[in-house]
Amino acid sequence: MARLAYLGTPELSVPPLRALLDAGHDVELVVSGPDRRRGRGSKTSPSPLKAAALELGLTTSSDPADVVALDRGAPPELGVVVAFGRLIRPAIFDVVPMINLHFSLLPRWRGAAPVERAILAGDPTTGVCVMAIEEGLDTGAVYDRAELEIGPTEHLGSLRDRLVAAGSELLVAVLGGGVAGMPEPVPQEGEATYASKLTPGELELDWARPTREVLAVVRLDRAHTTVEGRRLRVLEASAVPLADPLVAGLPPGTLSVDAVSTGDGAVRLEIVQPEGRRPMAARDWLRGGHLPDRVRLGAATR
Repeated sequence: MARLAYLGTPELSVPPLRALLDAGHDVELVVSGPDRRRGRGSKTSPSPLKAAALELGLTTSSDPADVVALDRGAPPELGVVVAFGRLIRPAIFDVVPMINLHFSLLPRWRGAAPVERAILAGDPTTGVCVMAIEEGLDTGAVYDRAELEIGPTEHLGSLRDRLVAAGSELLVAVLGGGVAGMPEPVPQEGEATYASKLTPGELELDWARPTREVLAVVRLDRAHTTVEGRRLRVLEASAVPLADPLVAGLPPGTLSVDAVSTGDGAVRLEIVQPEGRRPMAARDWLRGGHLPDRVRLGAATR
C-alpha cells in the first residue's frame, strides 16, 4: 500500500480520504485550509476535512509545503488532491508527485465548478477523472475515469454525492497496486471547456430566460428570486406547458397562482424557502403570503 499526503477542504473531500484509509493506505499528512469563521460569532472552526482528519487521529497542516518539509525521514510517495481549492506549486509536486480527483470528464469542464457547469449546460453525462497534477489548470494526463448519467431533473447535491462515491472507488482502484502499480496515464484529448466559479448573480433566477435554463439554476440548490422586495429561495420547481391558461400571454416573471412565466413558458413552484423561514410547499407559502392574484418577481422586473 502507498504512503500518501492528502489535500482537500470541503465535506466532499472526506469520503475519498476514508476510502483510502479503509483500503489500507497510510495517510501521513492531511493538508487543508486554515481554521476560519464558518457562521455567526468570532469563533473559528476547522474545515470539514481537517475535522474528519483530527477525529481519525491523522497529522494535519494548513501549508501545502509541509508535504515535503515535515521531518518524516522521507516524503510521502504520492499526494492525493480532492477539492483543495488552492493551487499547488511545482516546487511541491516536483518532489512529491500528485494526482487529483476531478469531477468531470476532462478536458470538458476544467476548473472550479465542473458539476455546476455541467448542469447549467444541460449535459446528459458527466463523470470523474483521476489525473496527474501539473502546472496547467487541470491539464494533466488521466489515469482512469468513470462516466455517470445526469438525471434530467437531478439536483447538484444528489449528483455530487454520486460523483464522490464513484470517485472514491476510482481512487482506490487506481492505487490498488500501490504507486508503482498505477496505470499509465493517457493525455487528454478533445476540446477543452472551462468551469469558472459561479457568481452570485448566476444564482438569481432570470425569468426572461427559457424554462430549461431557469430549471437548471433551480437544480443548483441555491436559486433565489425576490417577491415584493423579499428574497425567496426556490428549491424545487417543474415545467408548465406554454399554453397553460394561468400564464399564457403574461410577461416573464409574473406569478399567477403557483406558476411563474418564463421566456418561453412557465415553471410551477413546488418547494420554496421564504426569507427567515424554513422550506415549505409553495402552495402553503402562497396561502399565507397575502399576495395579489398576479405579482411580478425578481430579475425580470428590473
